[in-house]
Amino acid sequence: MTQPSYNFHVFICQNERPEGHPRGCCHSKGSSQLLTYMKSKVKELGISQTRINKAGCLDQCESGIAVVIYPEGIWYQIKTTQDVDQIVESHLQQGNIVQHLLIKNS
Repeated sequence: MTQPSYNFHVFICQNERPEGHPRGCCHSKGSSQLLTYMKSKVKELGISQTRINKAGCLDQCESGIAVVIYPEGIWYQIKTTQDVDQIVESHLQQGNIVQHLLIKNS
């Protein structure tokens, strides 16, 4: 098996559901803007070997915008650019998990 050319692979849910759906969706919570922000933050800080991609439904709709980071399989919920900053600076730069943003039981 070959090794990827990056240390982290980040997926941010971009799922869309009809307005008023009981589970909601990450897209209506601003996931597209936060994905764009995370990409720019990683570039601004010069964090290499990190890939950030859109994801379909990650089935964590009630938790907030779902983010999963591999290879560890760490699941986060994000709501603001400050949440993104914490994940980028702590997890992607320093390798530290941001405990208060974890999705419980993921």
